Amino acid sequence: MILPDGYYDIPAGKIAAIVTHLEMTARPPRRDDPPGDWRLRKVDHPDLAWYRDLYRRVGEEWLWFSRARKSDADLAAIIHSPGVEVYALVIDGRDEGLLELDFREPGQCELGYFGVTAKLIGTGAARYLMNRALEIAWSREVTRVWVHTCTFDHPSAVAFYQRSGFSAFRRQVEVADDPRLDGTAPRDAAKHVSVIEWQAAATYR
Repeated sequence: MILPDGYYDIPAGKIAAIVTHLEMTARPPRRDDPPGDWRLRKVDHPDLAWYRDLYRRVGEEWLWFSRARKSDADLAAIIHSPGVEVYALVIDGRDEGLLELDFREPGQCELGYFGVTAKLIGTGAARYLMNRALEIAWSREVTRVWVHTCTFDHPSAVAFYQRSGFSAFRRQVEVADDPRLDGTAPRDAAKHVSVIEWQAAATYR
């Protein structure tokens, strides 16, 4: 459905983001690693508490919430699936980046989650992590690697993925309950996305 140009109401308690889907259908040229003392480790059968902590530390600033809302059983069903691989970016003995590769769709790999903690943004750690992600993904029998990001993410996210070899193929608007209003995320998470609590009799202008 194509919506006409104009403004559309977002219900009270909801947030809305523009989601960009990107893909690559051929292995990109290899890019050199930036200098840095990072390493990648594969986490087999991730502990749920460990995963939730790293997911929060990487994604809270960008309002990641979908995994935080899942029950332990539902989360385990995903990250313990034989078709899903979880990796941690390690520096100074501490896990500071999350990479989740989803191979459950035959011939495809989705970068389910990709990111580093705030202190590593701008250091080259994300480039290192992307280099490893693409090496792993394209070492398998896949013809497509894809990822999606949204306007709650880092403002350079789309450009970063494009520099990595991805091309945009779809855009959507996602509407969801604001996780800061129901306790899923802290009230001060994602300061670049305003928290709005409507009064009972809101006035539209």
